[in-house]
Amino acid sequence: MEAKRKHPSLDIVESYGTHLSGKKIILCVAGSVAAYKSIELARLLMRHGAHVTCVASQAVTKLIQPDYFKWATGNAVITKLTGDLEHIKLADYGQADLILVYPATANTLGKLANGIDDTPVSTVLTVGFGAKIPIIMALAMHKAMYENAAVLRNMKFLKDKIEFITPNMVEGKAKAAEPEGVLEYVLQKFGHSSILSGKRILITAGPTVEPIDPIRVITNQSTGATGILLAREMISAGASVTLVYGPGMEEPPKGAKVIRVRTVNQMFDAVKGQLRRKFDIVIMAAAAADYTLTPNKAKIKSAKKELIIRLQKAPKIIDHVKKMQNDVFLVGFKAEANVPLKLLIDSSKKKMRESNADLIVANDVGTEYQRNPRLNRVLIIDSSGKVKRSARKEKSEIVRFIRKHIERKLEASI
Repeated sequence: MEAKRKHPSLDIVESYGTHLSGKKIILCVAGSVAAYKSIELARLLMRHGAHVTCVASQAVTKLIQPDYFKWATGNAVITKLTGDLEHIKLADYGQADLILVYPATANTLGKLANGIDDTPVSTVLTVGFGAKIPIIMALAMHKAMYENAAVLRNMKFLKDKIEFITPNMVEGKAKAAEPEGVLEYVLQKFGHSSILSGKRILITAGPTVEPIDPIRVITNQSTGATGILLAREMISAGASVTLVYGPGMEEPPKGAKVIRVRTVNQMFDAVKGQLRRKFDIVIMAAAAADYTLTPNKAKIKSAKKELIIRLQKAPKIIDHVKKMQNDVFLVGFKAEANVPLKLLIDSSKKKMRESNADLIVANDVGTEYQRNPRLNRVLIIDSSGKVKRSARKEKSEIVRFIRKHIERKLEASI
């Protein structure tokens, strides 16, 4: 007998990553115009590995045909409850990993807060609430409704029992957060780590900018992406992150304490200042300048045929970290360009000895990297001399590779 073929829409599962693999997510869609965005959210969750089942209210089916939800998820959509006890199958103890209400209306919020279960959505929520399934609500309504005393009372009652994603206040409306923002929230929720949770982590990221005169500078091509992604990964793991950030192009993650700097000396001062307090982990991911200079106070005239600039050696920040906190877990980064693998490993081990680091993350930022800087390949060298090499992957995957090795090393030291 021929095996039943899976629904074609399931072909997208894990196409973006495996962060939510094995996670069963119930997507409850309430009767808001924003319901059309739930289709995109369902697909994003699936692309990260989730198994998504949609529960739609009758009001939603007037806006979106149920078959659209089935097409999106590859699973039957629940629009009514029958003798099959769909609410129990979906949301009873241990049946789901998360109930996500997107969009969540004032009506749905009120029913959950007051134990009313007269629709498929409210009944699934009542069961899940009692079964201690985590619930996230992304609220959407007019601003006047959002500020209604009864709505605020319901939110207050539920605030320590479920999670809310803050709506965007636009055009007099509390609009549901965008699907990408909800996805990021869910990814962070499932990134918790028993090893990293509660750890205090200091991360440096981005380039530094060394002024030549009031207009011109010396800098490098770092965007800060890897350091920012590492900060986001550590926050999602439950760590408390302080980010010393040069003028990079990436937006720092929510939840990080961000200290903005420009020059290598400012970065050094910020690190020294922060290390007056106790940290568990320091990750030196910044592309800090190796050389600096005394800038000219006035703009240097462009009429000169030749210009000589005298550079001075900048401090190697990583070499000072263990002198300030000798028991901190120190992760350094080493970049070379177009060098043999052995030379990259040897130079990384030399840096490890000089800084007394616990891990060095090394990569070659030469020709292969420059062809597509979104991708990277790294080596991780630990203090015992073991070398692990990643495949060439998206930077988001690379930082998870780094995180995994930090966790393993920390766990081995416990």
